[in-house]
Amino acid sequence: MKEEDGGPPNRELYALLHLSPDATDEEIRKAYRQWAQVYHPDKYQDHLMKETATQNFQRICEAYEILSDENKRQIYDIYGMEGLTSGLELGPKLSKAEEIKEELEKLRRRKEQENTSAHVRSSGVILAKLSLLQFLDGHGIMGGMAMASQLDSQLSKRDTVTIGGSLQVNETFGGGAATVLLRHRLSTVSSIEFMASAGLRTLIGVQTTRHLSSHSSATMAISKSLTDGSINLSNSWTCQLSETASGNIELLLGSESSIAVGWRKKDEKISTSGELKIGTTSFGASTHYTHRFSSKSHGRIAGRFGSTALEIEVGGGRKISKFSTVRMLYTVGIQGIFWKFELHRGGQKLIIPVLLSSHLNPVFATGAFIIPASVYFLLKKFIIKPYYLKREKQKALENFERTSAQVQEARAAAEKAQRLLENVANRKRNRQIETNGLVISNATYGSSKVLKKGDESREMNDKSTSQVLDVTLPLNFLVNDSGQLKLHEGVKKSGIMGFCDPCPGEPKQLYVEYNYHGQRCEVFVDDYAELVIPQEAHRI
Repeated sequence: MKEEDGGPPNRELYALLHLSPDATDEEIRKAYRQWAQVYHPDKYQDHLMKETATQNFQRICEAYEILSDENKRQIYDIYGMEGLTSGLELGPKLSKAEEIKEELEKLRRRKEQENTSAHVRSSGVILAKLSLLQFLDGHGIMGGMAMASQLDSQLSKRDTVTIGGSLQVNETFGGGAATVLLRHRLSTVSSIEFMASAGLRTLIGVQTTRHLSSHSSATMAISKSLTDGSINLSNSWTCQLSETASGNIELLLGSESSIAVGWRKKDEKISTSGELKIGTTSFGASTHYTHRFSSKSHGRIAGRFGSTALEIEVGGGRKISKFSTVRMLYTVGIQGIFWKFELHRGGQKLIIPVLLSSHLNPVFATGAFIIPASVYFLLKKFIIKPYYLKREKQKALENFERTSAQVQEARAAAEKAQRLLENVANRKRNRQIETNGLVISNATYGSSKVLKKGDESREMNDKSTSQVLDVTLPLNFLVNDSGQLKLHEGVKKSGIMGFCDPCPGEPKQLYVEYNYHGQRCEVFVDDYAELVIPQEAHRI
């Protein structure tokens, strides 16, 4: 069975035996014996029960046969069941150990080639300056353009090379620069970089970085300009203040000496940073705050103050695809009033600032902010959001119709598997009740959207119910004698015995409500995330 995009591959057999992907041979044998006792056909007299047990017993035996064989397990971990059934099966073609080893070496080399291509990363920025004032005066709308591109390549485990270039053109002048940087990792805690640049900034330099501890690092650099012969020295220190925050100090000595102090904080909802810089010829302070309203949209506010800048920037952005984000910002400051449009895709950026006015007129500044914001919210409410909701519903309906037969068959198999677990699961549950231990009172697996809505309203219609599956019984079965339950990280939960995928192609979660020592608890967990209960944090 092929895994969905976005999740770790080839883990269904581990879920079937309730194993971690790092399980040892002994753990695999132990899990097989436990499941074989439950599903052995000889334990059942009823014809339908015996037939169900036979089907599940065959699945368990197949999983054990693959995971207990070193070569088969290695092929499965890399290429899944397709790797075992397409030409890598241990049949006449690969009957000898040498042939198996040779084929695996080919697969490893192919994987290494894929990793090599992944080690080459490119990034770039295109800046197109537009001026509404020039356009109204009949001098054209383009005020200037700048481009920068960079390519990083991993030469070896210790060496990385970066090649970059930049080009900028204004009304009266243009220029460019090319840069080459070679980074060598001296050890696990230190590295050295050599840099050369030609063009607008012709210089050479060397920089070394060392981790002073697990929470701090220091960098020292020296560079010499080949244009005027000046030498610049810099020292910087970075310290991890907490899990989500860090601070840094930078000291620069040279033609323009300065000292800068900064900090940065980032977590699931917010990202913020600030810096204060004082130099011999200038000073300045800057800060920004970004708040993520959801996984797709965010708002941003930033400010810059100093001897060369005084401006405030506010705006927001939205993720329009897996790799693309658009952003619109409004800037007002001593340089004028701007709209700025940005497109981010992968490592590439397109930035288009539009100069609306070079004068700080309060009425014009207010209108330039309110008009586009109002237009955006009107478009979002009456056109964009209805369109996306309609498209999502249409896709969900098409997916439901396409997979309905598959889901019904999977549901039937899951319900049959649960019937065979029922007696043991009830015995375990009663034992936990007697000891006031871990009892799963309600567990539901399926569509993340449906589970969240169900959590808010506690009501589900027929369509919503079809996208979730009651898995209370199999989870009670998996509770161990110590009163604990663990679902392994990286293993898709639909592969667990008694589970199935009720909504293929959609993001899924598991909701668990349980009682432990008289306390009611609940937890939501993502499809591939680890679950360990009981935990104090789950108490209601």
